[in-house]
Amino acid sequence: MTGRRLTSLLAYATTMAAAASLLTGCGVLPGVTAGSREPVTVMTWAPDRTRATNMPGMPAMAQAYARWVNANGGIDGHELRVLTCNERNTGAGAAACARRAAREGAVAVVGSYSQHGNAFMAPLEAAGIPYIGGYGISEDEFTSSLSYPVNGGVAALVAGHGTQLAASCREVALVRPDTIAGDRLPDLLNAGLRGTGHDGAFDIPAPEDADEYTRQAGQARTRAGGTDGCVAAVLGERTQVFFDSYRRLPADGQGTADGQAADGQAAGGTVSPPGEGAPRISSVLGSVDQPLIDRTGGAHGPFEGAYVTGWYPQADDPAWQPMRKVIKEHAFADNRVDPTDAGVQTTWIAYTVLRRLVESLDSDRITPLQLSHALDQGARIETGGLTPPLRWRYDDLLGAPDFPRIVNHAVTFQVVRQGRLVTQRPSFVDVGKTIVAGPS
Repeated sequence: MTGRRLTSLLAYATTMAAAASLLTGCGVLPGVTAGSREPVTVMTWAPDRTRATNMPGMPAMAQAYARWVNANGGIDGHELRVLTCNERNTGAGAAACARRAAREGAVAVVGSYSQHGNAFMAPLEAAGIPYIGGYGISEDEFTSSLSYPVNGGVAALVAGHGTQLAASCREVALVRPDTIAGDRLPDLLNAGLRGTGHDGAFDIPAPEDADEYTRQAGQARTRAGGTDGCVAAVLGERTQVFFDSYRRLPADGQGTADGQAADGQAAGGTVSPPGEGAPRISSVLGSVDQPLIDRTGGAHGPFEGAYVTGWYPQADDPAWQPMRKVIKEHAFADNRVDPTDAGVQTTWIAYTVLRRLVESLDSDRITPLQLSHALDQGARIETGGLTPPLRWRYDDLLGAPDFPRIVNHAVTFQVVRQGRLVTQRPSFVDVGKTIVAGPS
């Protein structure tokens, strides 16, 4: 054999050995013994570029989290591999993402958003894949035994919002999606209102993907009355569109119940925003958040003074500092990752749960069954003060008829002051009893 041919064969063998090492994950993570522990593959999905609510920051936060932990040795020596998927705000898209997670070996779906729980949960259950820290928008997240929510979902927000508004609003008009999920919201809001002896809210269903809401805005302002009334809109990403329509209502009249302007002027034209005597506006986190307040003028925008109910501490709370540091170092150029966004925050908390869980297992190989078993057996997760301690034993479940899987039924009351969401009431507010009393 010639020296040239021997050299070529040695080079080929060296290249193939290096390729095999990369395929098995060997030598990828600094500070980890080569080949000691298998990678952990998970998926994060959310809708993007759709006409309804979009949450591109959630997959982007998941990718930044993976870059951070992998740069520091992985999770207990495991490389974290994050698959992302656009579920497109459709049942078919959500189901396709779930099937892909199973096909590509994901051990969990973490920190994701989809309102199509009836489409994605069945494929996950068939594959035994736990759903950890979903946004809390779908019913199945709070009924499936393989779902481990980190917050109380929209149910906690809306029930808590009723409690928040009861002290300040004589009349309340609720504008909410005309969907099956939206149909639950009036009962939840009313449970919070009536818990303090308040009458129920006036219910105004609205399309979740409309380009304007002039008729619903007129109805809401009329039903809420004057300054001692409140207009609460819970429309996800379309909440901004609703309040655009609301502020364009004529300032010299209250409109009619069907949304037409006073004095024969067409509603929705170029008019002044409602002035003195107009009801106060309010919403929940996810429908109104700091990025929306900033985009619409901050202290000089329509949300100044608005009441907002959230799941977590205000965005500048010191408890968020670790997340902000990771975003600064690993997603500084990605404008999808906003630390004040509720979806980004939920994803951070969900991956915190995953990390603590994997560390507690101390295993060379992580499986979906290991994760769900550890959670069911009472793994207690601390989130650094962003939520109360989380645990999913049977005894920890709230057991509300329509939301049995809720374990975190705490909310925060916030208000917009000088263009910033700030705490209205210190500490968490427990609305567990209100949620249980909610749906009739």
